Amino acid sequence: MKHIVIVGGSYGGVSTSHRLLKQAGKSGSIKITLVSPNTHFYWNMAAPRGVIPGQFDDDTLFRPIANGFKHYPAGSFEFIVGSADSLDAEAKKLLISTPSGKQAIGYDFLILATGSHTKGGAPFKELGSTEETKRVLHDFQARVKKARTVVVAGAGVTGCEVAGELACEYGMAKKVTLIASGSTVLPDPVTPAFIPEFVDKELRKLNIDIKLETKITGSAETADGRTEVTLSTGDKLVTDLYIPTFGLVYNTSYLPAKFVNPNGSAMVDDYLKIKGAGEVWAIGDMCDLDGSQFLSMERHSIYVTKNIGLIMKGKPPLPYKRITSRIMGLQIGKKEAVGHYGSWRLPRFMMMYARKQLFLNRFAGTIDGSEF
Repeated sequence: MKHIVIVGGSYGGVSTSHRLLKQAGKSGSIKITLVSPNTHFYWNMAAPRGVIPGQFDDDTLFRPIANGFKHYPAGSFEFIVGSADSLDAEAKKLLISTPSGKQAIGYDFLILATGSHTKGGAPFKELGSTEETKRVLHDFQARVKKARTVVVAGAGVTGCEVAGELACEYGMAKKVTLIASGSTVLPDPVTPAFIPEFVDKELRKLNIDIKLETKITGSAETADGRTEVTLSTGDKLVTDLYIPTFGLVYNTSYLPAKFVNPNGSAMVDDYLKIKGAGEVWAIGDMCDLDGSQFLSMERHSIYVTKNIGLIMKGKPPLPYKRITSRIMGLQIGKKEAVGHYGSWRLPRFMMMYARKQLFLNRFAGTIDGSEF
């Protein structure tokens, strides 16, 4: 029996655990140990709407991970609440911290899906434990409710969605300002021009003040608990709530420096294996291929599952085929959505349907594996 250790209790870790267990069937050829600091899966694709009070309750956004694996044969799956501390790739051991202390776990195969987090501590991704993520989310919701002015810094997908959700929900009751460092919102060179043009137009329809070619050079709390934001133009804005959405921090601090790029992402080869680490794969946000997207993670999960199956059958693994045509979609409040596949604009009705529930309709199936 091969022992496969998977680290990360979000999309990548949970989906890959299910895929591998389903691939093994009842053969008893593998045991999966899933390690995660969070007891519950946080559906953060809904977070831009979830930070607004009254949109979703905790039971909608958080579901217990362990419950979804109870139907597999006894001994084939173990869930450990803990976080990765260090990796000894030569000895094939992962050191983790658990509520009961340090623990070393040996493995035959190791899959790392620890993802990333946003700068500034906003609850757009997991923040360690489930309890901590819930606490920060509830505090954030209370601040959103109280605020009359909001500055959203960063006009990527998350920033545009957050600004749109705020303006759609509160209208003129809150003044929303979106700070964009580029000459357009969504300043990605592979995004077709019609996408940022459409998003800019729709956001302005919601009375959002968009400041293009502007950066945040500093922020400080004022005596009355507000935030003074300094702009690259030299102007200053005093706001009730400052929401930074720019920049990702890769959750790779437990990896030896030789396995990590200068930007913090894990260095992987053409098989998604960490270079020089042996039987260790990195998938999703944390690896330096394909960018940070749900669809990238999904492709990585499917690929690694297939390749481990090949290896266990004594067959040579297949190289990973990188994404050549990017697909992207985003919601603008509750009344508009837009997306593209390569240079093609996806039909509005398709995007509205796909984004209506922010894929929450797939949550139960992701937890129990029926989605895969």
